[in-house]
Amino acid sequence: MHTGDSQILLEANGFACHSDVHTEVCVSNRPVRIDTSTMTVYAPFGDGMLGAIHTVSPYARKDDEVAMARVSPVQILQGSIIAPPACRYNHDVPAVVFSSGGFAGMFHEFNEVIIPLFLTTRHFQSRLSFIVTDYRPSLVDKFDKIISHLSSYEVINPTENGNVHCFPGAVVGLHFHDNLAINTTVVPEGNSMLDFKQFLRDSYNLKIQELSQTPTEKPRLILVSREKSRAFLNEREMVTMMKALGFRVVIAKPHMMANTGNFAKIVNSCSVMVGAHGAGLTNIVFLPEGAVLVQVVGLALEWPSTHYFGTPAAGMGLNYIEYKTEPEESSLFSRYGRDHPVIADPASINAKGYQFYRAAYLIEQSFNIDVVRFNKTLVQALGLVRRSAPLG
Repeated sequence: MHTGDSQILLEANGFACHSDVHTEVCVSNRPVRIDTSTMTVYAPFGDGMLGAIHTVSPYARKDDEVAMARVSPVQILQGSIIAPPACRYNHDVPAVVFSSGGFAGMFHEFNEVIIPLFLTTRHFQSRLSFIVTDYRPSLVDKFDKIISHLSSYEVINPTENGNVHCFPGAVVGLHFHDNLAINTTVVPEGNSMLDFKQFLRDSYNLKIQELSQTPTEKPRLILVSREKSRAFLNEREMVTMMKALGFRVVIAKPHMMANTGNFAKIVNSCSVMVGAHGAGLTNIVFLPEGAVLVQVVGLALEWPSTHYFGTPAAGMGLNYIEYKTEPEESSLFSRYGRDHPVIADPASINAKGYQFYRAAYLIEQSFNIDVVRFNKTLVQALGLVRRSAPLG
């Protein structure tokens, strides 16, 4: 994963760090001692080496102050700064240290932990031990199948296991490429998002890889149903229209997504996912290749819709259709009126700061979808499904 100068340093000294706008990752290919009670890594390499101290916050949102405030730093003492403590536990596989602090929620957990974990560690072929700082049981439990497929060893929780562990090598931090994306040119073995999706199918025992394995007669459409912000106010009318087009409709309420493994199987059986911009769309990772994502893009949500789900969908082998709402379809229209800056000039709201933008467009906004207009979008989705899969 290291290139250029950092790779040369790693080969020469057994230790190197890579830093970019999103994350910092330090790698040792020589023995280290990790005191999990203080999260200090002792990396005493090279005869006569000058000492160096590296502080790494092992979470892939280095540029976000809010996220990083929840992430505890790991100190790496390199060289002859201080005599390392004696080993209490010896391990025969390397350690990978990362934080489960940062942001909670499906999008952030996949984007900043799970995908970075895959692209940083998959080439170890499960022969590594995870040390999870800022240990969050909800995340570790939710993704236990993924974590156990990446590591054959029990996760080390520093708050419960504060001792000195010795490893033949270590990685501190996780690599990050882009939102729900992997850059194949810098990953060992050329792993891509399609490889990641195959890994998810293996982890959750999902049967359907491609849309061609699903029948087009009564294709399944999953509607991501939100109950608070960005909700569909006329959801029942939308479902009636979807069924009239020939879809079998699955309404995915928030409680259905609580069990990731069970919900993954439901999504994997569907040909189309429909939802307003939001974290629930992260579940596109479980859709078969060739399936269709229809993202409902609310007022002033063009940029996040494109960058967080629209562009990544293509990298996952999915068809992507955007349904851009008219101002009249937004609940903000009846609240503020056509001439209010919230409707007429969203850029002016954004210019006030993210908290104003978020309050208006992400929190206050819901939708009353024009089903006649939306029907045309779903006809397009149905056409893509029928071209991708055989009749049956």
